[in-house]
Amino acid sequence: MQPIEIISGTAIAMDGDDIDTDRIIPARHLKALTFDALGTFVFEGDRKNAEAAGAVHPFDAPEHAGASVLVAGENFGCGSSREHAPQALYRWGIRAIAAVSFGEIFRGNSATIGLPCVLLTPEAAAQARAVIAADPTAEVTVDLATKQLRTAGRSWPVEINESLRQRFVSGGWDSLSTLAEGTAAAADLSRRLPYLNGWRAA
Repeated sequence: MQPIEIISGTAIAMDGDDIDTDRIIPARHLKALTFDALGTFVFEGDRKNAEAAGAVHPFDAPEHAGASVLVAGENFGCGSSREHAPQALYRWGIRAIAAVSFGEIFRGNSATIGLPCVLLTPEAAAQARAVIAADPTAEVTVDLATKQLRTAGRSWPVEINESLRQRFVSGGWDSLSTLAEGTAAAADLSRRLPYLNGWRAA
Protein backbone atom coordinates (compact mmCIF):
# COMPACT_ATOMS: atom_id res chain seq x y z
CA MET A 1 0.00 0.00 0.00
CA GLN A 2 1.20 3.48 -0.84
CA PRO A 3 1.32 5.93 2.09
CA ILE A 4 0.13 9.46 1.40
CA GLU A 5 1.87 11.95 3.65
CA ILE A 6 2.88 14.97 1.56
CA ILE A 7 1.11 16.24 -1.55
CA SER A 8 2.86 19.03 -3.44
CA GLY A 9 2.24 20.86 -6.68
CA THR A 10 0.60 23.93 -8.07
CA ALA A 11 -2.93 24.69 -6.92
CA ILE A 12 -6.32 25.90 -8.05
CA ALA A 13 -8.18 28.42 -5.91
CA MET A 14 -11.96 28.17 -6.16
CA ASP A 15 -14.10 30.92 -4.68
CA GLY A 16 -17.66 30.34 -3.57
CA ASP A 17 -19.36 28.08 -1.06
CA ASP A 18 -21.70 25.09 -1.40
CA ILE A 19 -20.10 23.75 -4.57
CA ASP A 20 -22.10 20.56 -4.95
CA THR A 21 -21.41 17.23 -6.60
CA ASP A 22 -23.87 18.01 -9.41
CA ARG A 23 -21.61 20.86 -10.44
CA ILE A 24 -18.43 18.85 -9.99
CA ILE A 25 -19.65 16.12 -12.36
CA PRO A 26 -23.03 16.49 -14.13
CA ALA A 27 -25.48 13.59 -13.82
CA ARG A 28 -25.33 12.79 -17.54
CA HIS A 29 -21.85 11.38 -17.02
CA LEU A 30 -22.85 8.96 -14.28
CA LYS A 31 -23.71 6.33 -16.88
CA ALA A 32 -20.04 5.76 -17.69
CA LEU A 33 -18.96 2.16 -17.10
CA THR A 34 -15.59 3.24 -15.70
CA PHE A 35 -14.25 6.40 -14.06
CA ASP A 36 -11.33 6.71 -16.46
CA ALA A 37 -12.60 9.60 -18.61
CA LEU A 38 -14.44 11.57 -15.93
CA GLY A 39 -11.64 14.11 -15.54
CA THR A 40 -12.51 15.50 -18.95
CA PHE A 41 -15.97 16.46 -17.71
CA VAL A 42 -15.18 17.88 -14.28
CA PHE A 43 -17.16 21.13 -13.78
CA GLU A 44 -18.37 20.79 -17.36
CA GLY A 45 -21.46 22.97 -16.90
CA ASP A 46 -19.60 25.68 -15.00
CA ARG A 47 -16.83 25.71 -17.58
CA LYS A 48 -19.28 26.13 -20.45
CA ASN A 49 -21.13 28.87 -18.60
CA ALA A 50 -17.88 30.72 -17.95
CA GLU A 51 -16.89 30.45 -21.61
CA ALA A 52 -20.29 31.75 -22.72
CA ALA A 53 -19.83 34.74 -20.42
CA GLY A 54 -16.39 35.48 -21.85
CA ALA A 55 -14.61 34.25 -18.72
CA VAL A 56 -12.25 31.39 -18.02
CA HIS A 57 -13.11 28.76 -15.41
CA PRO A 58 -10.21 27.88 -13.07
CA PHE A 59 -10.11 24.32 -14.46
CA ASP A 60 -9.67 25.73 -17.98
CA ALA A 61 -7.04 28.36 -17.13
CA PRO A 62 -3.70 27.46 -18.76
CA GLU A 63 -1.80 28.50 -15.64
CA HIS A 64 -3.59 25.78 -13.69
CA ALA A 65 -2.81 22.93 -16.06
CA GLY A 66 -1.28 20.12 -14.05
CA ALA A 67 -2.39 21.48 -10.67
CA SER A 68 -2.64 18.85 -7.94
CA VAL A 69 -4.11 20.81 -4.99
CA LEU A 70 -7.53 22.44 -4.82
CA VAL A 71 -8.34 25.12 -2.23
CA ALA A 72 -12.04 25.88 -1.79
CA GLY A 73 -14.59 27.44 0.56
CA GLU A 74 -17.35 26.06 2.76
CA ASN A 75 -19.37 22.89 2.23
CA PHE A 76 -17.39 21.70 -0.78
CA GLY A 77 -18.81 18.50 -2.27
CA CYS A 78 -22.26 18.84 -0.75
CA GLY A 79 -25.35 17.43 -2.46
CA SER A 80 -25.71 13.93 -3.86
CA SER A 81 -23.63 10.99 -2.71
CA ARG A 82 -22.20 10.23 -6.17
CA GLU A 83 -18.72 8.76 -5.88
CA HIS A 84 -18.09 10.07 -9.38
CA ALA A 85 -17.39 13.56 -7.98
CA PRO A 86 -14.08 12.81 -6.21
CA GLN A 87 -13.23 10.38 -9.01
CA ALA A 88 -13.63 13.16 -11.60
CA LEU A 89 -11.39 15.51 -9.63
CA TYR A 90 -8.82 12.77 -9.11
CA ARG A 91 -8.86 11.80 -12.80
CA TRP A 92 -8.34 15.46 -13.70
CA GLY A 93 -5.23 15.48 -11.52
CA ILE A 94 -6.25 16.77 -8.09
CA ARG A 95 -4.48 14.89 -5.29
CA ALA A 96 -5.55 16.89 -2.21
CA ILE A 97 -8.34 19.31 -1.36
CA ALA A 98 -8.27 21.97 1.36
CA ALA A 99 -11.53 23.70 2.23
CA VAL A 100 -13.40 25.27 5.12
CA SER A 101 -15.77 22.28 5.26
CA PHE A 102 -16.89 19.33 3.14
CA GLY A 103 -19.96 17.29 2.44
CA GLU A 104 -19.47 14.26 4.69
CA ILE A 105 -20.20 11.66 2.01
CA PHE A 106 -17.91 13.43 -0.45
CA ARG A 107 -15.10 13.39 2.11
CA GLY A 108 -15.61 9.67 2.73
CA ASN A 109 -15.70 8.85 -0.97
CA SER A 110 -12.52 10.89 -1.45
CA ALA A 111 -10.70 9.03 1.30
CA THR A 112 -11.58 5.72 -0.34
CA ILE A 113 -9.60 6.66 -3.47
CA GLY A 114 -6.66 8.28 -1.68
CA LEU A 115 -7.76 11.90 -2.07
CA PRO A 116 -7.22 13.67 1.29
CA CYS A 117 -9.67 16.42 2.27
CA VAL A 118 -8.28 18.75 4.94
CA LEU A 119 -9.94 21.64 6.76
CA LEU A 120 -8.83 25.27 6.92
CA THR A 121 -10.35 28.08 8.92
CA PRO A 122 -12.34 30.56 6.79
CA GLU A 123 -9.57 33.14 7.23
CA ALA A 124 -6.82 30.69 6.27
CA ALA A 125 -8.75 29.46 3.23
CA ALA A 126 -9.27 33.03 2.01
CA GLN A 127 -5.60 33.88 2.55
CA ALA A 128 -4.38 30.74 0.79
CA ARG A 129 -6.67 31.34 -2.19
CA ALA A 130 -5.40 34.91 -2.45
CA VAL A 131 -1.77 33.72 -2.48
CA ILE A 132 -2.55 31.11 -5.14
CA ALA A 133 -4.43 33.63 -7.29
CA ALA A 134 -1.50 36.04 -7.08
CA ASP A 135 1.02 33.38 -8.15
CA PRO A 136 -0.49 30.28 -9.78
CA THR A 137 3.03 28.88 -10.31
CA ALA A 138 3.79 28.71 -6.58
CA GLU A 139 4.18 25.24 -5.15
CA VAL A 140 1.56 24.34 -2.57
CA THR A 141 2.11 21.54 -0.07
CA VAL A 142 -0.46 19.67 1.98
CA ASP A 143 1.50 17.99 4.77
CA LEU A 144 -0.51 15.33 6.60
CA ALA A 145 2.36 14.58 8.97
CA THR A 146 2.59 18.12 10.37
CA LYS A 147 -1.01 19.02 9.47
CA GLN A 148 -0.07 22.13 7.50
CA LEU A 149 -0.79 23.81 4.19
CA ARG A 150 2.31 25.64 2.94
CA THR A 151 2.98 27.95 0.02
CA ALA A 152 5.07 31.00 -0.82
CA GLY A 153 6.80 31.06 2.57
CA ARG A 154 3.51 30.95 4.48
CA SER A 155 1.79 28.13 6.32
CA TRP A 156 -1.61 27.47 7.85
CA PRO A 157 -2.70 24.64 10.15
CA VAL A 158 -5.13 22.13 8.70
CA GLU A 159 -7.40 19.66 10.43
CA ILE A 160 -8.30 16.15 9.38
CA ASN A 161 -10.05 13.32 11.16
CA GLU A 162 -7.24 11.48 12.95
CA SER A 163 -8.45 8.06 11.88
CA LEU A 164 -8.41 9.19 8.25
CA ARG A 165 -5.01 10.82 8.67
CA GLN A 166 -3.57 7.58 10.04
CA ARG A 167 -5.05 5.65 7.13
CA PHE A 168 -3.34 7.98 4.66
CA VAL A 169 0.10 8.13 6.26
CA SER A 170 0.16 4.37 6.88
CA GLY A 171 -1.19 3.45 3.46
CA GLY A 172 -4.28 1.88 5.02
CA TRP A 173 -6.62 4.05 2.94
CA ASP A 174 -6.47 1.44 0.15
CA SER A 175 -9.04 -1.08 1.31
CA LEU A 176 -8.58 -3.29 -1.77
CA SER A 177 -4.87 -3.67 -1.08
CA THR A 178 -5.67 -4.42 2.55
CA LEU A 179 -8.06 -7.16 1.48
CA ALA A 180 -5.54 -8.54 -1.00
CA GLU A 181 -2.88 -8.77 1.72
CA GLY A 182 -5.20 -11.09 3.62
CA THR A 183 -5.77 -13.52 0.73
CA ALA A 184 -3.48 -16.25 2.06
CA ALA A 185 -4.87 -15.97 5.59
CA ALA A 186 -8.44 -16.14 4.29
CA ALA A 187 -7.64 -19.23 2.20
CA ASP A 188 -6.03 -20.92 5.20
CA LEU A 189 -9.04 -20.15 7.38
CA SER A 190 -11.46 -21.46 4.75
CA ARG A 191 -9.61 -24.77 4.71
CA ARG A 192 -10.14 -25.10 8.45
CA LEU A 193 -13.82 -24.17 8.63
CA PRO A 194 -15.93 -27.33 9.06
CA TYR A 195 -18.97 -25.95 7.24
CA LEU A 196 -16.84 -25.32 4.15
CA ASN A 197 -15.24 -28.74 4.27
CA GLY A 198 -18.06 -31.22 4.75
CA TRP A 199 -17.83 -30.89 8.56
CA ARG A 200 -14.66 -32.96 8.61
CA ALA A 201 -12.50 -32.51 11.66
CA ALA A 202 -10.16 -29.57 11.35
